[in-house]
Amino acid sequence: MAELIEVDDPDDPRLGDYRDLRDVQLRTHLEAEHGLFLAEGEKVVRRAVEAGFTPRSFLMAPRWLDGLSDVLATSDAPCFVLDERLAERVTGFHVHRGALASLERRPLPTLDEVLADARQVLVLEDVVDHTNVGAIFRCGAAFGFDAVLLAPRCADPLYRRSVKVGMGAVFTLPWTRLPEWYDALPDLAARGFTTVALTLAEDAAAVEEAVAGLGRVALVLGSEGHGLSARWEQSADRRATIAMEPGIDSLNVAAATAVACYVTARR
Repeated sequence: MAELIEVDDPDDPRLGDYRDLRDVQLRTHLEAEHGLFLAEGEKVVRRAVEAGFTPRSFLMAPRWLDGLSDVLATSDAPCFVLDERLAERVTGFHVHRGALASLERRPLPTLDEVLADARQVLVLEDVVDHTNVGAIFRCGAAFGFDAVLLAPRCADPLYRRSVKVGMGAVFTLPWTRLPEWYDALPDLAARGFTTVALTLAEDAAAVEEAVAGLGRVALVLGSEGHGLSARWEQSADRRATIAMEPGIDSLNVAAATAVACYVTARR
């Protein structure tokens, strides 16, 4: 069972995993260097542990100890207990859900492993906003997608904000980084996937038509600002668009993902 350790000093070095959580650049460097990620909130902490990730430690306000007692009972990692005002001084924000956990990252699976039994996958190019990445994972999980593939410059799905927005979908939906960018879509086509790029290109078909009758399908989505690169848009097997009312030029990438996943899952 996790050892409960009461803490009254926000500078306690044992709390290093939880310090300055608002600083994205600092946290990205720290988490990569130490091979860790953070889960926030009772449900997400529980889902991370149930998915088999090994806790390094927990940080909780006293009111959350009972609700997560069964999770703490399965781990020998320390649980630092401190009041919520002190937790805010450590983390740099109000931990309104009262519970955090620091967990060990796993090595990413290979592309072959992730795609072995997959029939519908999401492929992201340069989606850099952690909130969007988390929302996309949640959409993929909700509509029965089998995996998410990320181009090298995509945001980290295990960053705290991504995990929180995705409600822990990253723990159960297989994912990995693409080994290279330039020929990523032709490589997927060679593996038997029809790559369908979401785009505003003039020759794009309605997404319902683009995915109709397909077997293995890869939905391809681009960055928040510029969408897909010319290389990816041109190397996709098909180009698809979501019909919208006049005057609205596009949807947020996470919203577009939700619509496209819903349609594709019912193709």
